[in-house]
Amino acid sequence: MKNALKILTVLLISNCAFGQEISSRMDSIIKTKHEKNPDVGISVGYIHNNEEYYTAYGKLSKESSINIDKNSIFEIASITKILTSNLIAQAVIEHKINTDDYIDNYLPKGYVLQNSLKKKIKISDLASHQSGLPDIDFGKLIELNPQQPVSNVTEKTLTAIVNNCTELIDYGKYRYSSIGYTLLGQILEKIYGKSYNKILHEKILSPSKMTNTLTKDFNVKNITTGYNPNGGIQEFFEWNITASAGLVKSNASDMITYLKSVLAKDNAISQAAVVTEKIYYKDNNREMGLGINILTDDQNTIYVKSGDSMGESSIICYNRVKNWGVIILLNQRNSKMRQDLLNEIYDTLLK
Repeated sequence: MKNALKILTVLLISNCAFGQEISSRMDSIIKTKHEKNPDVGISVGYIHNNEEYYTAYGKLSKESSINIDKNSIFEIASITKILTSNLIAQAVIEHKINTDDYIDNYLPKGYVLQNSLKKKIKISDLASHQSGLPDIDFGKLIELNPQQPVSNVTEKTLTAIVNNCTELIDYGKYRYSSIGYTLLGQILEKIYGKSYNKILHEKILSPSKMTNTLTKDFNVKNITTGYNPNGGIQEFFEWNITASAGLVKSNASDMITYLKSVLAKDNAISQAAVVTEKIYYKDNNREMGLGINILTDDQNTIYVKSGDSMGESSIICYNRVKNWGVIILLNQRNSKMRQDLLNEIYDTLLK
């Protein structure tokens, strides 16, 4: 027994030392990146075997004297989609819906599919970006309102896009789609008889105790200011019908809390996450689950989702087998920087 206790003690000390080394080296990577990009605020969270580590550099805004930390609020943008796909997977587990079901009978009133589209598009097609439906034209929306482009997306415009579609030109081929995830949010509302906001709180935010993940009201003191690629201030998108595609705001602490639930084995969120990790789309360039990219090499399978709003960038990544996860949040739209950060962290520390 004494020998067993000694071995356990050595393992615990070894794991602790490993975690401290990872966090120290990760902090060094983030610090170096911030020194090269001093105007960009960065917040990073890391979880491994249920141990959490955080590091952050920069200020809430260029004018602020307040340091960014693990509680600072960012726009997670399209990372919202993995929350939506988790809700869809929970509905599958609850036998309220199947991934292979056609969307026809799940769409709200007002949607009338053309005959050529009936019994064609599956729930999984929407969630893996292969439905072939035309998407929202963000270029035109930005011209109309550069600060709040989604403000002009309404139920009327969405139904018009879907109802006027006569042909799914690229059905079965990957094409990133925000309208697909907007429809999934509406489908969730129909099958549960509740708002997307309420479903999200009841099934993910409250069970995981994600107390600082914001939906409609994000007027808080510790919110970051977003900046476009040219350095201009960019407003956070306001909540509307497109919420399920990308309007959630959160911080490193809450997103690590979410990853903790995902990596666990005994809750509805983790069980649903496993459903989303199944391959629903594959070509020579990518493998897709429900809302999440699946990347594999000789030793690892990792799950990745990025998010870019008009003024902020983010990326989340986890490895279920090795039991780690990472969230990276930037207060500037800079997809290259957030991808470079993840690549360096993964290649030097986590591979």
